Amino acid sequence: MRDVAVIGVGLQKWGERWDRSLRDLYCEAAQNAIDDAGVDHIDSMYIGCMSSGLFAAQEHLASLMADYLGVTPCPATRVESACASGGLAMRLGWMEIASGVSDIVLVGGVEKMTDVNGDEATFALATAADTEWEGYQGVTFPALYAMMARAHMEKYGTTIEQLSHVSVKNHANGALNPDAQYPFPVTLETVMNSTMVSDPLRLLHCSPITDGGAAVILVPAELARTKYKKRPLVTVIGSGHATDTLALHSRADFTTIKATEVAAQRAYKMAGIGPKEIDFAEVHDCFAIAEIMVTEALGFFEKGNGGPAAERGETALTGSKPINTSGGLKSKGHPVGATGVAQIIEVSRQLWGEAGKRQLKNPRRGLTQNMGGSGGSTLIHILERKD
Repeated sequence: MRDVAVIGVGLQKWGERWDRSLRDLYCEAAQNAIDDAGVDHIDSMYIGCMSSGLFAAQEHLASLMADYLGVTPCPATRVESACASGGLAMRLGWMEIASGVSDIVLVGGVEKMTDVNGDEATFALATAADTEWEGYQGVTFPALYAMMARAHMEKYGTTIEQLSHVSVKNHANGALNPDAQYPFPVTLETVMNSTMVSDPLRLLHCSPITDGGAAVILVPAELARTKYKKRPLVTVIGSGHATDTLALHSRADFTTIKATEVAAQRAYKMAGIGPKEIDFAEVHDCFAIAEIMVTEALGFFEKGNGGPAAERGETALTGSKPINTSGGLKSKGHPVGATGVAQIIEVSRQLWGEAGKRQLKNPRRGLTQNMGGSGGSTLIHILERKD
């Protein structure tokens, strides 16, 4: 396989973007990535999107986005894996470059989630769960993650304060991110007194619904070295993909996310490193408990220690293992199809030294973890800066 490099990224301000349509959001991010990379064409494109039909009454995104981006007859593929759609688009783009099929691939993700009311948005997102066994019973994602939180609290002694520290930390990071949907800090007291959504989860333990797009340009590392060399070389050294049961009740243990564990093991094996060699990570904090469970599944902390680590500040910008330097889904936002691609953008910017006020000190390796539903699918990517 060929080594694959990230050479350009594109994003825009995320939030309730009444001024932008689904196609506008995607094409703006894609054009920003193309301009940033300095490429004059693309060989192929992948579009991560979960539910454009339900959110925006628009399917057939492959044709639509290639048309409005002005790149037809370029081959284009729409990719879906619930909230991991962007991460899966990244994996497929990486595979296409690594295999030698193409030399310049545009990987993007998009979701327009605010063109429907709250009930319709809840229904659309619930289709990422088991509709017959969970959705039909009225179980929403806040309820699923609330059950996971309760089980984790019972088994390991995780506290509501520890969950709240995750939100406080991610908002502190998001306050330094000009593209974030909610770029402001919050206090521990504010989080713990916010509106109850599904006990024990309160409003500020939950990520929002968001409009937004994200895109990156991938090329072979050799091409990046010889032609596109305005930045330090950042390559994908590990990629992992795994699935688990869709329904939460079918799992042996609510307190771990098996697909994340397996995908991480595969990515670590490919990269030839372990969790200790990861300097920082962008993980899927759709709910505060998710970040805690994911950091444990990735091997950053022992089972049951993810909560105490967050409380001690180990996952803060100045901690031993910074998590979600972008603000994460909680503060940056969560346009579900774009989230996994935006994680690649944050890690790339950190490795390039272009993360602004939230820049880490000389990071070498970063990891992204993007998952669908309550952990039914997970994508892991490990990126490294080559000195």
